[in-house]
Amino acid sequence: MTLRLKSVLARAGIKQGRLAESIRVPRSTLNGLINHNVLPRGADRAEIRKAITGFLQAHNVPAADWFKKEEPPCVNTAAPGSPTQEAPAGSTHEEKDMLLRKQPLTPQARTHFGLSGNPFAEPQSREEVYLSREIRYVRESMYQAARHGGFIAVVGESGAGKTTLREEFVDRVQTDDRSIVVIEPYTLAMEPSDNTGKTLRATHIAEAIMASLAPDAKQKNSPDARFRHMHQVMRDSARSGQKHVLLIEEAHCMPKPTLKHLKRFMELKDGLRPLLSIVLIAQPELMTKLSAQDPEIREVMQRLEIITLQPLDTNLQEYLEFRFKRTGVALDKVITREGLDALRAWLTPSKGNGATLLYPLAVHNALAGAMNRAAQLGIPQVNADVIRGG
Repeated sequence: MTLRLKSVLARAGIKQGRLAESIRVPRSTLNGLINHNVLPRGADRAEIRKAITGFLQAHNVPAADWFKKEEPPCVNTAAPGSPTQEAPAGSTHEEKDMLLRKQPLTPQARTHFGLSGNPFAEPQSREEVYLSREIRYVRESMYQAARHGGFIAVVGESGAGKTTLREEFVDRVQTDDRSIVVIEPYTLAMEPSDNTGKTLRATHIAEAIMASLAPDAKQKNSPDARFRHMHQVMRDSARSGQKHVLLIEEAHCMPKPTLKHLKRFMELKDGLRPLLSIVLIAQPELMTKLSAQDPEIREVMQRLEIITLQPLDTNLQEYLEFRFKRTGVALDKVITREGLDALRAWLTPSKGNGATLLYPLAVHNALAGAMNRAAQLGIPQVNADVIRGG
């Protein structure tokens, strides 16, 4: 059961990581409490509840009922679990949290497995980007939206590969189709509320469009004149053969008014021809804002195509084989089939025990940690016992 705390934090513009750090609990513990009302064995529920209430009160956030069940449940939340439910046999939430922290391969592990490079390094070229059938669909959807007009949101968990997709998209456009102008507002300090950072507003989007299409143009004095000028610049650019796509990363941090204004940007046309396509890159928190029941946002929801990045699941072996091919070492020289099955099981929740972690970043950290242990112990291949920490 998702607790009201998730909505309370979202409305106040407070990130879950900030709360976890302030009350000194692992983020995975807080996520388990918020999304499933589950805490690891040994955790003091009363103390954690007291600490959260104190944090909220200190930040002037209403805290009376944050621990009650949220209705309706959040989109994309996994099946609820019992408060007394335990982690899978042989593991705990804390152990998994330790395993999934950033774990770079040690020099000892690289030598032990004979690696010429780091299989978990960020791609440096399009050839190094793994493309499953599902990812090809997402990739092509982004490109077709840019070429022919569209309004899509690519939604995925942290570590699912959203940033890599964005970077590959920009690289593809710059290399293969110079007629497409990618407009990216800066989102380095973007937050849902001005209390915690800077909100992205329609005026900022208009400024980004002008900076991309007419960087030397003199800014008009009134907002009305600036928007009219922007519209004319887009018309002139389109008539010269250019297409325009607005690409916004971290779109889940956009406030509702700006999400609502995106529809108006989509409606900018030259006759019947749309002047702007929009591609949003976001974490699942965006879905809580895009409620079809919310009259403020309904018109956006009706026009937005949402594509969710799926976990690796059956593609896990193929993905890792692709990664290790870059190093000149076959995957089966690094991890046994039983080890691969154990890795998949370790990152897949048991019934009602949280969301899957079978995404690239978590897979990298889990396998890197296991490879480091195998090298330290002198075990030639990562096996199931190494994965489990045995």
